[in-house]
Amino acid sequence: MESLDIEQLKGMSNFEVAALFLENSEKNTMHNTPINVGRGNPNWINTRARLAFNKIAEFGIGESAKTIDEADGDMAGYVEKEGIAQRLHDYLDANDKTDKFILDFLAYTENNMHLNQDDLVHEFVDGAIGNHYPVPSRSLVNVEKILNKYLEVSLYNGEKLADHTNVFPTEGGTAAMVYLFNELKISHILEAGDTIAINTPIFTPYLQIPELSEFKLKELDVSSVEDNNWQMLDAKFEELKDPSVKAFFVVNPTNPTSRAFSQHALDKIKEVVAANPEIIIITDDVYGTFVNNFQTIYSVAPKNTLLVYSYSKLYGATGHRLGLIAAHEDNVFDEIIAKRTAENAAIKEEFEKRYSLVVANPLDMKFIDRTVADSREIGLYHTAGLSTPQQVLMALFSLTNLIHEGEKDPYIEASKKVVDVRYNTFWKSMGIEGDHSAEKAEYYTVFNIYELAEKKYGKNFRDYFENNFSYLEFEGELAGKYGVVAMDGAGMGTEEGYLRVSLANQPAENYTITGKRIAELLAEYYDKFQQK
Repeated sequence: MESLDIEQLKGMSNFEVAALFLENSEKNTMHNTPINVGRGNPNWINTRARLAFNKIAEFGIGESAKTIDEADGDMAGYVEKEGIAQRLHDYLDANDKTDKFILDFLAYTENNMHLNQDDLVHEFVDGAIGNHYPVPSRSLVNVEKILNKYLEVSLYNGEKLADHTNVFPTEGGTAAMVYLFNELKISHILEAGDTIAINTPIFTPYLQIPELSEFKLKELDVSSVEDNNWQMLDAKFEELKDPSVKAFFVVNPTNPTSRAFSQHALDKIKEVVAANPEIIIITDDVYGTFVNNFQTIYSVAPKNTLLVYSYSKLYGATGHRLGLIAAHEDNVFDEIIAKRTAENAAIKEEFEKRYSLVVANPLDMKFIDRTVADSREIGLYHTAGLSTPQQVLMALFSLTNLIHEGEKDPYIEASKKVVDVRYNTFWKSMGIEGDHSAEKAEYYTVFNIYELAEKKYGKNFRDYFENNFSYLEFEGELAGKYGVVAMDGAGMGTEEGYLRVSLANQPAENYTITGKRIAELLAEYYDKFQQK
């Protein structure tokens, strides 16, 4: 095992620390098969949408050959829209599982969403083939309607916002984050020196990006605490009511602690926006579908909130990079831009010059459309937007859920069961009862190694362990000796000593092994304590 400088590790991103630990785990001294429970990449995929995508692309290639067929079939042409829905129906076999799904979602989109079927099928077929730029740049027309409906059914808990929400599909949730931080700066919604509140613990980049020199934002830590079931205390919501707090960033359910905001917390958010009406909220809800009856902050404060969502975790699509930004058509972001423009002639001139390159009325350009344009540095706005195959696949993932509207989606229920089994397996191997509170997502679990030491061996051992050994030493030895890689929680804003275990990326039996290896290493430290 390579020796590691603990102080140097504390200054690094926890993801980079985990990468170093992974290298050491692969040559662990006990010659164990390495187990990486540090990363959140799921080890399952949704097959139905992928097979449907392939079938639609195959159908589209056949359609394209009807207009041009050259080079012994290697060159085909374009797709004719008129009558294409009926031709797809004729092409499909209702006795085939994939074909039946396509027929089912066509029926749903016609009967429940009232979408023109030739328009929809042509958009899907042309989009799957991918031979045209995305038009409109922000989102394909029917894709946006489907994504909006999916968000409403899956995340809004009964609130009807689909018809009043604009969606910008992005290259995963990570691109959504980058685009939003940049746009908040470009639009003068956030300025250098502004105070932003961050609900910690949180996905590490939300802590790192605001500190970069190009943003220079001041961070206010409004933490959730374990003693309150990883919920924010009321006093923290009071801090958000201060008008000097310009923004509030949250991952909901949280990462690493896997807790959704409670109903009490959502009610407090309503109080915050009433008291601080210009506060902007970004909520990243990638884990929302893993919580029963989940409700997003966007649904209780839509005017002030930008919703970020990714299909990566639920549908096993991290490699596809499928995410989105959603904004209400009546939003505070546009209002702040209008206010800045009216109050500052230099900003008005800046906006007019910048956006007149792409629209006739630059001052009327919405925040979310500015985000699209600025994602391609304005000059490439005409080629902006997520690739059409990615957009179609997002819509197909959404439709696997929407065809079950009003009932439980078997795929989502299966995904929750998978992580629940792993969660219970891990904690049973540790000899501890797991937490099953209503807000628990179970995609990750966290524990404090020092608290575990006390539970296992008493307060005196905990004091010895905490005073003589860094939590990173324990994590490093867990990887280098036993071959288990966990994620450091302190890098996400927890107190020192917390480890995050992903319940998404290993078979259930590996969580038994993980728990036993953690217990065995802790027992070794206890032996040192007894011998001192």
